[in-house]
Amino acid sequence: MPRANRRRREPEDDSLGRLLAGWKRTETRRGVTWTVQPVSAASAQKTYTCPGCGRDVTPGVAHVVVWRADGVLGDAADLAARRHWHTNCWRIG
Repeated sequence: MPRANRRRREPEDDSLGRLLAGWKRTETRRGVTWTVQPVSAASAQKTYTCPGCGRDVTPGVAHVVVWRADGVLGDAADLAARRHWHTNCWRIG
């Protein structure tokens, strides 16, 4: 019987959340645990105000999104309260 030379397709996972989850990290600062997720310059498409310096995080600028990982109001509230920081502002803040 001849061998099939077809490539096996890997199951597609188009879940952006699963893809980005691998880049998330947890940091503890002053007794508070934070989830920190980098955003690449290509993915940065909106303008946000950095809470560290008060300046705009403009589209096309790589930055981090930060939210509490141990909030008492639950994950949905913590995620809703996330903030976009310049990477350097978060590092020194």
